[in-house]
Amino acid sequence: MRIAVIGAGAVGALIARELTRYEADVLLFEREADVGWGVTKANSAIVHGGFHEAPDTARARFCAPGNAMYEGLCRELDVPFRRVSAYVLAFGEEELAVLRELQAQGEENGVPGLEIHSREEVLAREPHVNPEVWAGLWSPTVGITEPWTVAIAAVENAVANGLKLHLAEEVTGIEVRAGRVQAVVTGKGRYPVDAVVNAAGLFADRIAEMAGLKEPVLFPRRGEYILLDRAASGIVRSVLFPAPTEKSKGILVLPTVDGGVLLGPTAEDLPRGAREAIETTPEGLRRVVEGARRLVPGVDLSQAIKTFAGLRPESPQEDFVVGPTVVKGFYQAAAMRSPGLTAAPAIAKWLACEVMASELSLSRRGSFNPIRKGIPRVAELSEAEWEELIRKDPRYGRIVCFCNRV
Repeated sequence: MRIAVIGAGAVGALIARELTRYEADVLLFEREADVGWGVTKANSAIVHGGFHEAPDTARARFCAPGNAMYEGLCRELDVPFRRVSAYVLAFGEEELAVLRELQAQGEENGVPGLEIHSREEVLAREPHVNPEVWAGLWSPTVGITEPWTVAIAAVENAVANGLKLHLAEEVTGIEVRAGRVQAVVTGKGRYPVDAVVNAAGLFADRIAEMAGLKEPVLFPRRGEYILLDRAASGIVRSVLFPAPTEKSKGILVLPTVDGGVLLGPTAEDLPRGAREAIETTPEGLRRVVEGARRLVPGVDLSQAIKTFAGLRPESPQEDFVVGPTVVKGFYQAAAMRSPGLTAAPAIAKWLACEVMASELSLSRRGSFNPIRKGIPRVAELSEAEWEELIRKDPRYGRIVCFCNRV
């Protein structure tokens, strides 16, 4: 049995890792030079609770279960993860009604612990929030992580379990005969396969078209961000959301796992062909500042160390396209807009272990090892632990920028 996964972002990486639990040759194709260079590298890095997602959608089905898997997953893969909780803030009666709707929706989706807190309770937890706040919907299960590290770690663990990684190798064709997948074609050769998983992010529609499918239809949505230095870390403890709009969850203020503060994103729909448009714009960054200061007026832009933009795949149905297709052996994990990062572990487990394992009659491997040890973060070690690392490998004594101020 030979299975090809296309796309080495967080979603494709986790699916490939799950598939290495089985007696199969698993190949992972990535058009970029390294893992996680697409949608995964530039997003909010939030493990969402699931209260934003409309019931009866794939987003709602997989978000809360994916959230619940993150602590165990990150422990296995040695990836940073923190449950920091979140507030959706209301500034008026109309927005307070939105909070009540989100709470009811979240409870229907199985999100635990949702509470509406008074102005006083919000300010006690988050003293830098705009004092005009009326109330906040509190979600204790929301977390933060490093999406690119999730992808890297999942691929490293999968490679240790037999995955064959094909970097800088763009898929140019899918061979289908009599309604069944036959092969994957790249610029470097032809690979006969029994199954394909389309997890190609912004380019998943093109991969689907190669197999003769009309879904998903995708267009890029650009989000612009401003990253603040660690000196700003005291300004926020939780992920802060505004009341959402029909288009997006809004511009946020949130901590990062390494101690910084992130502001953003905007939500700008671009033409279908603008899939490399990751530049920031004066107007976009202005909206980021305005949105962030509405939640936390004391945001200090003198602490900004970086601005960037990321693209996420959006579709007319505003939902994931996941599961088997009419083409035998061709599976989709596509249209992975927010909360795709959160849902990814649950989708990977469902698709690999419940759908594909059954349809392809896969047998479990007895030798699968779920543990991956990451590169030590010397900034988080004691001086004695660091000295021990240097004794074993002198390269750990070479400092590029330890203070994060250079």
